[in-house]
Amino acid sequence: MIWRQIDGDRELIVGDRAGGVLIQGDARTADLSAYQGRVQCVYLDPPFYTGDEFSFRMRIGEKGWAEGTPNMVLNAYSDSFPGGRAQYLQLLRGMLERAYDLLSDTGALFLHLDSRMSAHARILCDQIFKESNFINEIIWAYQSGGRAKTHFSRKHDVILFYAKSRSLYFDITRVAVPRRDNRSNHMRRTVDEKGRPCRTIRAGGKLYTYYDDEPVFPDDVWADVSHLQQKDPQRTGYDTQKPLALLNRIVRCCTRPGDIVADLCCGSGTTLAAAAENDCRFLGVDLSPHAISVCRKRLLDTTLEIRTPFDRTDARLEADMMPGIGYYTIELKSFDAALRIPEGTVFHPRGLKVEGLDAVDQWSVGFLRDGAYKTYVSSARRKQSPELKTLLELPLLRGQVAISVVDVLGTRTLWAAEPDR
Repeated sequence: MIWRQIDGDRELIVGDRAGGVLIQGDARTADLSAYQGRVQCVYLDPPFYTGDEFSFRMRIGEKGWAEGTPNMVLNAYSDSFPGGRAQYLQLLRGMLERAYDLLSDTGALFLHLDSRMSAHARILCDQIFKESNFINEIIWAYQSGGRAKTHFSRKHDVILFYAKSRSLYFDITRVAVPRRDNRSNHMRRTVDEKGRPCRTIRAGGKLYTYYDDEPVFPDDVWADVSHLQQKDPQRTGYDTQKPLALLNRIVRCCTRPGDIVADLCCGSGTTLAAAAENDCRFLGVDLSPHAISVCRKRLLDTTLEIRTPFDRTDARLEADMMPGIGYYTIELKSFDAALRIPEGTVFHPRGLKVEGLDAVDQWSVGFLRDGAYKTYVSSARRKQSPELKTLLELPLLRGQVAISVVDVLGTRTLWAAEPDR
């Protein structure tokens, strides 16, 4: 069987959960017209104007995914702006204007920044969303990171919460949290006549009762959601990844099942995963091929459409296709990725050579139909399953059989089957 590398610009993945669309590109210029006025929640986690370069750690092969090394550290994105603050604010304004256009009248924006640019962003948001539609300045406080000696340690981010209009949908009961047992609290602990434990306090001549089994609702300081630790199983290797608990709270408070959630700098895909977990559809956009690769792997159990062209490379693929009863069995025998390692890539261990199937991060089999590649079964390296399956079974259906490979650089290639001559 000969496999010929072909062009394509859409991949369709059939999943078990609510899903959405993933686009590689600039959210300010990408064609998102189909979503205008339909999105219920936009989360924006843009660059913070730090001046830093951020990286993506890609584990290599079965050993790398099982043990952490070997791996290579690649440039993910730049948070440096040669044009200074004016260039950064121009980027941010473009993102906010696009978010405003996408949101429905009942929709909400959550803009995630830190102290560097939050004040400037507040002014932009007031201009674009109107000052009267400001809802909250949420402080996300955490304890991770180093400690400063020349100033108070900076241990919080700022999340600006704006409505598109006065018709905002918001349901705080969806993000209730258990009441904490704070024994230093000045309220009196007791039980009522039915034996329910509670706390009471008398103020202004009135007795206030708070039951221990009743949920409480977050205020605008979120100190109960921790940063991801280095060995957290959620970790994808993507710098600045946010915890799922944080995005679950944001998504749940302003959406209902079936609503659309958009992340215009989707990075590692945490917002999209939270949307799927809460039965919402999603729209994810990012410039980085590493982001698209990580999101694809993370969202394989959702119904997913990836809108970005497959790459044309010097790679070579060898695979066998054996027909069976109701299935093709396809074996990935070898893959020469012809990797072009970007300048600045750091290898652990030094001098590491990435060869053969170790260069494959994900692969899938499916059919070419109506100008799109439809994926039916995939294998992807993960911490929980570091071994890449080299045998995949594809149902006998109509269409031309095809294989897609995503290598460790995030390069996506598409291959069509041709019979031996």
